[in-house]
Amino acid sequence: MSNDTDKIDSIIINEVQLLLAEKRTSLAVLRTGIAVLALPLAAISMLIATSRFYNVLHVLYFLIPLAVLNFALIVFGTYLIIKSIIRMKNYDRLIHEIKIEHSVIGKFIE
Repeated sequence: MSNDTDKIDSIIINEVQLLLAEKRTSLAVLRTGIAVLALPLAAISMLIATSRFYNVLHVLYFLIPLAVLNFALIVFGTYLIIKSIIRMKNYDRLIHEIKIEHSVIGKFIE
């Protein structure tokens, strides 16, 4: 009987470890999304800082593709951030359910 409960406890601990590893991966995706979101801001700030050295109408063929690329990066970065936050909330919910269901192990999980 004790051997069975030890196996069940081990499986539950492994499930929580897996969920925490998945949460860590979501945090990495969140960090990547923030970095992708910051890239267009850096490019735009550089263009504003150097705007006195060029005429916008003369370099419009560079600025339009750059604006499209910046927009795509903003959309992609926002997607990564939102997806990561949703996944982390789901993992937190699953860990909380495990804590409630298995109160013996729940005291070790914050």
